[in-house]
Amino acid sequence: MSKPANQSPSESHSLCAVNEAFNAEELQALCQRIVASGVLGRSKNYSALLEYLIKCSIDGKSPKEIELAVDVLGRGDDFDVSADSTVRVYVHQLRKKLAAYYENFETDAAYRIVIPKGSYTISAAVIPRPELRARSFQGRYSSFGLNTALLGAVVVLLTVNLIYMATDNTANPVLTSQLAAQHPVWRSVLNDQQPILLVMGDYYIFGELNANGNIARMVREFNVNSPSDLEELQSSDIELAENYLDLDLSYMPEGSAFALAKIVPILQESGKAVNITMMSDLTTADIRDNHIVYIGYLSALEQLTDLSFAGSGLRIGRSYDELFNKNTLEYYTSDAGLPEEGQPFRDYGMFATFPASSQTQVVLIAGMRDAGLMHTAQALSDIATLDDLVVAIDDDTDEAVASFEALYEVFGLDRLNFNANLVYTNQLDTKQIWGVPQSAGLN
Repeated sequence: MSKPANQSPSESHSLCAVNEAFNAEELQALCQRIVASGVLGRSKNYSALLEYLIKCSIDGKSPKEIELAVDVLGRGDDFDVSADSTVRVYVHQLRKKLAAYYENFETDAAYRIVIPKGSYTISAAVIPRPELRARSFQGRYSSFGLNTALLGAVVVLLTVNLIYMATDNTANPVLTSQLAAQHPVWRSVLNDQQPILLVMGDYYIFGELNANGNIARMVREFNVNSPSDLEELQSSDIELAENYLDLDLSYMPEGSAFALAKIVPILQESGKAVNITMMSDLTTADIRDNHIVYIGYLSALEQLTDLSFAGSGLRIGRSYDELFNKNTLEYYTSDAGLPEEGQPFRDYGMFATFPASSQTQVVLIAGMRDAGLMHTAQALSDIATLDDLVVAIDDDTDEAVASFEALYEVFGLDRLNFNANLVYTNQLDTKQIWGVPQSAGLN
């Protein structure tokens, strides 16, 4: 059978029965190539689902939703397809993963396997003429603009990350970032023309002087997060004005380095300008004019705190190492700051995404301590974990994935994350973000 060449992505693709384009051996070989490419992520469910659908196509069978739930996803015979959308979500995501495969591999294929909407069967899409899929990574990377004053800090962070990245088992980090960038969770900040501002959660440091006028120690005060805050503190007491000195200094947690290396390649996939600033330098105008991607501790959220918790089902607990679930009255408390070297601990990482305005979005990648922060960044850069988030919120509409929060319970040792569980997800009430101001409140 002669096969026509590919067509432009902007043109519609005609469908035909899959056995008209592939024989059984070709289908099985294609399935193996797709699985081996890594496009399906590390979750075994997607490869099992694809293999099952391929087998059904070879056998001439059209599977039912309940069969996919029981035979592939391991659900019980009492699975209620009318009340549980798990199968539909997995098929929807598999449909996207197949499209991503052909965008990154086999771009000149004459036929592509697809799952038509509303169907649980494999079909073949006919592609009439060659597609051009050229990518300019040089252009994308050059668009990553850095504030000159922060360049040194970022270089240090990225240098530190060489240690982490050297032990990273990802076979193709460029492909990994491409796949993550195509995921719906990232769509709200990557698929438009709004610039992206990467905000690093830093801690403002000032000096305390001794009687001789020399710096006796450096001070971190939660209520002093910028030079203007220090001026306000000094103006409230003349003795403080004489005792404190602005050092123009701040620091960031070590976990920020790992998180930065995970997230920056994803942001670069947008092809847009990506600038960077410290939280202590963030302005209201920045939030209005840019998509904000925050990386850091919950305790360094500062002016993003009220926005982040306005429509949330969580609030800050008795310290910044604790969150309180307003619905279940459950506390999530990190003990990552307490264990001695070699002792295991529990930490928490938080992810949230929500609109800051009609044009801009906030993406929060945070942790109570380093382990929680590192796991959250790792989760947001892994296609399988991103898919698990969508399944957990049980809704893959644009509105749902653009406004929800999640919490990870992270188990670590010596400040490193080893394992984690997704313990909480919630759709945010976006009407509360710009409603009556509410405090995230320490209780």
